[in-house]
Amino acid sequence: MSILHTVNKSPFEKGSAASALAHAAEGNAVLFYEDGVYAASKGTAFAQAVTDATGVSMYVLGPDLKARGISEERLIDGVKVVDYEGFVDLAAENDKVVAWV
Repeated sequence: MSILHTVNKSPFEKGSAASALAHAAEGNAVLFYEDGVYAASKGTAFAQAVTDATGVSMYVLGPDLKARGISEERLIDGVKVVDYEGFVDLAAENDKVVAWV
């Protein structure tokens, strides 16, 4: 069963992102949105956790990146940017959606 894990809190504020990555299995996807987009930034204390999640597809919501002044060049390699339509597509493509709040 494929699962989309969504994270909207900064990994530096709450443990939601760490919990999502700990529970994401191979073939799952993680979408960072709102303040969760900070989890996908290169050079942070959390970047290694994202990189180590092998077999898990990583996404960020583009409008939330832009709202926080984060350029796509600052994203960890392999993290894909999606728009709102892409968010809906991810939810529809996966069997289940788990929101980590």
